[in-house]
Amino acid sequence: MSNISKSFGSNLVLDEVNFELNESEIVALLGANGAGKSTLMKIMTGIYAKDEGQIELKDKIVNINSPSEAMGHKIRLVPQELQILPDLSVAENIFLGLFPAHGNMPLSRLNRKEMHSRSKEILNELGINNIDVTAKITNYSVSEQRLIEIARALVGDAKILVMDEPTASLSEPECKRLFEIMRRLKSRGVSIIFISHFLDEVFQICDRIEVLRDGVNAGSFATTETDTHEVLSAMLGKELSDLFPDHAKNPTGEAFKVDKLSLIPRINEISFEVKKGEIYGIFGLIGSGIEELGKALFTSHKNRSGSLSLMGEPFTPSNVSKAIKQGVGFVSGERKSEGIIPDQNLRDSFTLPFLGRHTKGLTMSVASQDSFAQKWIKALGVITSGTSQKISGLSGGNQQKICIGRWLVGGLKVLILEEPTRGVDLGARKDIYRHLRDLSDEGLAIVVISTDAEEIGGLADRSTVLIDGFNAKNFDEPVDAKTIMHAATREKVA
Repeated sequence: MSNISKSFGSNLVLDEVNFELNESEIVALLGANGAGKSTLMKIMTGIYAKDEGQIELKDKIVNINSPSEAMGHKIRLVPQELQILPDLSVAENIFLGLFPAHGNMPLSRLNRKEMHSRSKEILNELGINNIDVTAKITNYSVSEQRLIEIARALVGDAKILVMDEPTASLSEPECKRLFEIMRRLKSRGVSIIFISHFLDEVFQICDRIEVLRDGVNAGSFATTETDTHEVLSAMLGKELSDLFPDHAKNPTGEAFKVDKLSLIPRINEISFEVKKGEIYGIFGLIGSGIEELGKALFTSHKNRSGSLSLMGEPFTPSNVSKAIKQGVGFVSGERKSEGIIPDQNLRDSFTLPFLGRHTKGLTMSVASQDSFAQKWIKALGVITSGTSQKISGLSGGNQQKICIGRWLVGGLKVLILEEPTRGVDLGARKDIYRHLRDLSDEGLAIVVISTDAEEIGGLADRSTVLIDGFNAKNFDEPVDAKTIMHAATREKVA
């Protein structure tokens, strides 16, 4: 890709960007949120049209005007967010858009026998032999669905594979399995573009690193000849130090208590308490029950048992509105499906849980909404053209800042966050961590639920580790990521 430029209105997103990929090579594409990574890849995969520049494949200039044209050039995308059809089988999800048929007539029947056999072949080539291709895809875990998405990308003999944050929802063992698959694909001649915010993974799996910053090329490195310091400096234009803020200054009395919480079948008698003015971390690997815990804490469920208390009083809200009225906020880890309304503007997105605070009689006060949104856009460093912009037009990191910022109101007592920095670059992570610590120092009790051991180790004042839905270990003081990971991989304790 040579001299690629792209603007959205007056906003120049890519300015004469160059990108090169060799055969059988894994290249990391890095940059802060809003640097232009996704836009560049959407141009490569035919989702966006470039304004200027050219694309060459094997020294031949090509025009890619649609995803189908990209697939015709054997370029496939594995997107950051899972994109599956839950009511279809594994094989049907693998062959979406490319179903084999008996003949080529308009009403030809689906050739299920060929679809099933080819699906098995593709999965076996990836070293995945424990999946029934005739079963519904929802029978399998999120990590297995991610591997099935990779199999889908290989239908049609893909030669270039774009993988956008493929490890964001995977545990450490599952990441190792994915890297084995990537190395196997590389040995078969497939070239891979790997987008990630986890630099340790980048140095583990990639041959080269290409960095974008503010829509321009900011650096090109061989992974064997550079280090994280140099790459971070290229990404951010400055050295990033002290990612995590200091720990709690003065936590006081109990704010939120969980006593023998169970939710059939994944959570089993979990107990902990959170003090005013502290950040309490809960860590677990995928499948530990951590995926269900946040919602179980936020609202009641018919299969829930045990007790919760808020400021010493029973906490049993039957719905979201009642939980909010009692002073509890919740940020879902599933930003795309549960955190944002894509066509909503930033003004409405920021004020969504508390619209009543911005009404005068029966009329919504746009000025009040604007004032709140502008305050937190500035405080959180959200990169946007203004409060009227749709949230879908922002990068993932900026969307996450809004999902958190909407809860930063007076009267909030407890804030529960799932995976608060998933898919967020290091600069944005630092901003989010700093604001969470400022809020806790003001007396807010914060519960951070995360599969990122480094995040819990660096941020939490006290923490709990889950295994198989149980408390495996409680830490009454800050501990590092290695200690947390060690606790999560040990035998369950009573």
